[in-house]
Amino acid sequence: MKTILFATASALLAATASAACPQAAAHRPMPVKLVAAHAPERADIVDTAVGAGNFTALVAAVQAAGLVEALKGPGPFTVFAPSDEAFAKLPPAELAKLLAPEGKAALTRILTYHVVPGVVLSSDLAGRKTHPRSLQGATLRVDATGAGLRVDAARVVAADIEASNGVIHVIDTVLMPPG
Repeated sequence: MKTILFATASALLAATASAACPQAAAHRPMPVKLVAAHAPERADIVDTAVGAGNFTALVAAVQAAGLVEALKGPGPFTVFAPSDEAFAKLPPAELAKLLAPEGKAALTRILTYHVVPGVVLSSDLAGRKTHPRSLQGATLRVDATGAGLRVDAARVVAADIEASNGVIHVIDTVLMPPG
């Protein structure tokens, strides 16, 4: 399984790199639900993302940052997952720089900013504004008081994709941590 995932992620990394760069109410604490990790009927966050088909750039980035095993861990995690379309909004040179070995620290910082400990479903957020702390350490601005759900400047385009070790919310923009 690890070999298949590594080969898939490596292929996705190469495909993403070449495609990205052809030239070479009150601010209350967010409720957290703990769920049983590794439920046999569901795949983990990484395998769910691979199977979805619209996270090839994210999977490649997770592989390049060395975060596969962490996101396959027990969690639980809530991942605000940028779609391939979200990654396509990044300048190709910036994406290539992040995916390169020397970009690993910056990439890790960006990716861990997309992850919150615990399971937070969209129903937990409805009608609220909150500021959960990401695994990166900075807080996210989550707003579900208007039409739809927003995380920082991103819009959630699909919510509550359950995995054995958490939940995925698909976003339309790659989030950048402050600073």
